[in-house]
Amino acid sequence: MSLSRRDSPHANAAIVVALRPEDYGAASLGPLAGIDFQRRIERAAFTAGGGGFQAPAQRLADFLANRSSSSLRATSYHPGVVARALDEIFPAFVTRSLREGLEGITRRLRGFLHEDAVLVAAETRTSAPLRIVRDSLTLQSPSLPGLYPAGEGAGYAGGIVSAAIDGVRVAQAILARET
Repeated sequence: MSLSRRDSPHANAAIVVALRPEDYGAASLGPLAGIDFQRRIERAAFTAGGGGFQAPAQRLADFLANRSSSSLRATSYHPGVVARALDEIFPAFVTRSLREGLEGITRRLRGFLHEDAVLVAAETRTSAPLRIVRDSLTLQSPSLPGLYPAGEGAGYAGGIVSAAIDGVRVAQAILARET
């Protein structure tokens, strides 16, 4: 976790679960089903945190053992955390995926399963929950020539590196158009 001086005692990482449209009912809710799914999780996290912007959290060891945490270590989340089982916040298929992934990491990475490790919920926005349409060859919007939807906000990336790569692709498309 890095503040301006990069001297925080905390290390932060995100654990991401892949979702498919059928996971959140896209067929019945239409193109904004992903946003509705995010809102449901955010509402559950807000409620589980007590409604005062404290975040629900659980010790990693307790989450993996499927038990409640009786206490929590300090985290980098400044409004504070409240001990809650993450199963109260996420759908069962999400917690199952989280457990499977975290168990795999703990087998491969010695020291990852540390007694002080705390999971804080919920980060629901790794990338845009929708994608702005663009032509696969020119990378321009088909309905608004000259507009190049790109990066996370347009739904073409899921992080800093992939956004940078997409930006390079769009820049190359623009240069190719100009020459």
